[in-house]
Amino acid sequence: CDVSTLGKIDIQGADAAAFLDRVYINLFSTLPIGRVRYGLMLREDGLVMDDGTSAHLEANHYIMSTTTANAAKVMRHLEHARQVLWPQLDVQIVSVTEHWAQYAIAGLNARRLLERLLGDAIDVSNTAFPYLACAEFSWRGVPARLFRISFSGDLAYELAVPARYGDAAIRAIMAAGEAFAVVPYGIEALGVMRIEKGHVTGNELNGTTTAADLGLGRMMSKKKDFIGRVLARRAGLTDPDRPALIGIKPADKSARLYAGAHFLVPGAEVSLKNDQGYVTSVAFSPMLGHWIGLGLLMRGPQRLGERIRAHSPIRGGDVEVAVVSPVFFDPDGARLRS
Repeated sequence: CDVSTLGKIDIQGADAAAFLDRVYINLFSTLPIGRVRYGLMLREDGLVMDDGTSAHLEANHYIMSTTTANAAKVMRHLEHARQVLWPQLDVQIVSVTEHWAQYAIAGLNARRLLERLLGDAIDVSNTAFPYLACAEFSWRGVPARLFRISFSGDLAYELAVPARYGDAAIRAIMAAGEAFAVVPYGIEALGVMRIEKGHVTGNELNGTTTAADLGLGRMMSKKKDFIGRVLARRAGLTDPDRPALIGIKPADKSARLYAGAHFLVPGAEVSLKNDQGYVTSVAFSPMLGHWIGLGLLMRGPQRLGERIRAHSPIRGGDVEVAVVSPVFFDPDGARLRS
């Protein structure tokens, strides 16, 4: 999958780690060189702005990834933080999104493909290059970067090369993967896989959700300050009745689900006063053989196992669904770490 459009921000300087600590809700100053960490950043009002990863390539040098849609917004946010909030910090940032072509290589044969593709340029064994590892190396005389990260939920890597080598790189990837029946996959397939794994994206990072709403409240560090920390404590944002992330599956496995459907308890009148949340994302799951979805439900995590209705007045659907964990497949992440 071509993931070149994801935002890439090069962050360097003696205070780069401290800077990351202040813009992410979780700690990055403890991240060792050669490792990647998932991070979440808030707006100043305490609501989630974006998520992504930052890789510690070498001392005082990090590469941040952002969602495609929010790449420019995050860059502006970081520049404001660097120039206005903390001008005393020794940190420089530059957008390098267009500088690097990057490809996700995912699936049970991903490591075997990379071994054939990269040869002795880098050791990609599970011991030498575990989950959330990163490295810079030379591949056929070309500078390259490898990240062991996965949005699809499977064993996966992302290989980056300078943009001018992007065409040659993808052709080499496909040639090396012929023995494993490699196929390109796109956003639709990725959308199905990320829903199966309960990974949030734009539908859930919609500007109205908190870290706790998304099940990520435990990431909020108590050891440091960060942008949005104070206002995230407002009563309205810590209300236990707030809609929070859950998974849903239809009681009748043949029923279709619709994104945007609203949650109602069985027998409740269809009205705003009875609205308890809504479906954010749906997909037909080939792994499970039926439709699944993610949604934001009032007190959702406390209601696993409950039966509710997903009512879609626009599409005329009213489906009984079970409230389940948002992680439908491989909940322990065994594939990620295999």
